[in-house]
Amino acid sequence: MSGSRPRRARWSLRARLTVLTAGLLCAALVVGAVVLSTVLSRGRVAALDEVVRARAETVSALVASDQVPEALPVAEPGEIVQVLDAGGRVVATSPTASRTLPVLAGDALADLRARAAAAPGEAVVGGTEASAYDRAARAAVVAPPGAPDGTVVVATVPVAEVEGLVRALRLALAGVVPVLTALFAAAIWVALGRALRPVERLRSAAAQVARVGGPGSLPDPGTDDEVGALARTLNEMLDRLEEAAGRQRAFVADAAHELRTPLAALRAQLEVAGTHPEAYAPGELVEGLGDQVRRMQALVDDLLLLARLGSRPVPDAVVDLAEVAREATALAAAGAVGAEALGAPAATGAPARPVALEVVGAGRARGDAAALGRVVRNLVDNAIGHAAGSVRVEVADGLVAVVDDGPGVAAPDRERAFARFVRLDAARARPGGGSGLGLAIAREIAREHGGDVVLADRPDGAPGLRAELRLP
Repeated sequence: MSGSRPRRARWSLRARLTVLTAGLLCAALVVGAVVLSTVLSRGRVAALDEVVRARAETVSALVASDQVPEALPVAEPGEIVQVLDAGGRVVATSPTASRTLPVLAGDALADLRARAAAAPGEAVVGGTEASAYDRAARAAVVAPPGAPDGTVVVATVPVAEVEGLVRALRLALAGVVPVLTALFAAAIWVALGRALRPVERLRSAAAQVARVGGPGSLPDPGTDDEVGALARTLNEMLDRLEEAAGRQRAFVADAAHELRTPLAALRAQLEVAGTHPEAYAPGELVEGLGDQVRRMQALVDDLLLLARLGSRPVPDAVVDLAEVAREATALAAAGAVGAEALGAPAATGAPARPVALEVVGAGRARGDAAALGRVVRNLVDNAIGHAAGSVRVEVADGLVAVVDDGPGVAAPDRERAFARFVRLDAARARPGGGSGLGLAIAREIAREHGGDVVLADRPDGAPGLRAELRLP
């Protein structure tokens, strides 16, 4: 039984995005409705305050000049203006109020009267619910300058109309906000469905490829947007995976074939030695088995190196290419001499005559010194195996060129020479030809460093081959 925890059921991306956007819109609408109703209410109240202040100050001026009319003037519906004496009795009133019932009395009037007395001629405005004529009103009180002590002008205007307007607006918004949220959510649901439909097709096609296995491609919506770019990127990835899988299958088949030959030779020699011990002179069997073992060891080392390529990042260090070339050339020369001393060919065949090696120039590049040394050694090994008498290694910034005076490689075969396990006819004709991995390894390492390895004719037109390691 699997130990993994069961996955919880979750809403789809479409549902989550719809709920999120609709919720944000609803919150924004609610905040907007509250702000709108608050601003409207405060604005209307401020307008009423200006009305009662202006009315109270106008009547105060009439009282101060002893020009109080029979009926005090008013303009707004429900507006009331009265002149009250020190005892709170009505001295004069507007037609909208009684001559015997003051609009304000008690504590409300006392508070506003005290504030107005501190600044004669200036209106004191406030809200009140103690009006004798309205449930709630805005009131202004002025103490007319020059009037008897305690005389005040009181003006009020009801706020019922403002409250009704704000209440109606809030009720309207309470009905509009859910409707707008629902409509927006439906629109978002439809839009997301259309936007995510290509993604769903990509998912279905990817699931089909995963079930069936092998090559496959995902549908390209043909649009120049993120979904189209995703489809093209995924198709490129699938193509590269299929290409890598094909290379792996071919690599395994070729490796099995290459290993089968030395193993068969070892088995044949052992069977002959076991059946006919007298067929081999002393030491001959060991020498024969040693050749095959060395060949297998070199092949296995190359296979392991190829398997490791690309598994780690390339170091970004400054490399002295001249030093790398000298070390690689020395190792290649020592390997060729050692193979000749043992009576066995080198990796690509020991030269028939001594080969002069020369390293000239200087240069630098960035990368892994050990890996680049392996590239140069492979190129020098290949050159030694085919040179007639000399190999020249030329170094410059970002370039190592290995030039030999051998038969060269025909132009149509130069790219094929980099394929794994490929031996050109000249190499096959040599006794104990190499495994065919030297140039393949060299190019793989160079491309891992962002460069390449190419084969070309010698620039001087002489017979031979020029192999170049080019680095950024």
